[in-house]
Amino acid sequence: MTHTFSLTSMTGFARTTSAWRDVVWVWELKSVNGKALDLRFRMPAGFDAVESGARVLAAAHVKRGNVQIGLSVQGAADSGALKINTVLLEQLVGVAENLRDRLGSAPIQAENLLSLRGVLEADEPSLSEDDLKERDAAVLASFEVAVKALAQSRKEEGGRLSQALHAQLARIAELTEAARANPSRSVEAIRQRLSDQVARLLEQSDAFDPQRLHQEAVMLATRADIQEELDRLTSHVAAAQVLMNAREPVGRKFDFLTQEFNREANTLCSKASDPTLTSTGLDLKTTIDQLREQVQNIE
Repeated sequence: MTHTFSLTSMTGFARTTSAWRDVVWVWELKSVNGKALDLRFRMPAGFDAVESGARVLAAAHVKRGNVQIGLSVQGAADSGALKINTVLLEQLVGVAENLRDRLGSAPIQAENLLSLRGVLEADEPSLSEDDLKERDAAVLASFEVAVKALAQSRKEEGGRLSQALHAQLARIAELTEAARANPSRSVEAIRQRLSDQVARLLEQSDAFDPQRLHQEAVMLATRADIQEELDRLTSHVAAAQVLMNAREPVGRKFDFLTQEFNREANTLCSKASDPTLTSTGLDLKTTIDQLREQVQNIE
């Protein structure tokens, strides 16, 4: 049987290289799972206009996840050569020397001063305003290529993720049916268990009312019945299959559904009156935990 899936993972990577005149740049995008869409840019000076446009494009192709976006640029016609803000540097040197005299600390290192914000500045670009607009448009166009590649990477990872989820859901369905068919749930087994419980109590004291004891035992057996939990587990598997074929992002819904899976498995284990049924319940919990771990990566 062939299965088709449309899930998208939040894990992906893309790297593209482009050029305009003698300027060469590289976009590198990496995404991992996250509760919402979190875009974090690392951009060189002079590309603020590109970043604002890139955010709009990224949000159009990626709906959820933590996305690291880096742009590195090389070439003579970039945002200009670096220059030192000598006024600020002199002020910082004075402050550093005063502190060193007062605290008796080691001399300040030049690289530490140069790393401070504002000490190194980009010189005025050598490009005209029209050239800058043309360059930025080329950089932004290449970003759209990169973010589409990232989206495709996430889609491909989603396909691999879907195969794992399908196997886990099939296992949950199999274990649910195994619990449903467990011999300890047969009418004969329940009747024998009730009879044994009443007999043990009557052996301890003649003061117990057999009819009353039988009623209490029946009530306990009713509370221990797992039919509702099994039915809900089956329903949850069907709901998960629907989510796996949805066209919109379903990560949040799927995560909530795995919590419901886990709740039913916990209740089943707490109600289990037979070691084999408890073992099946524990296998269910293990598989559901594995499912939930994978679901954390769905967009």
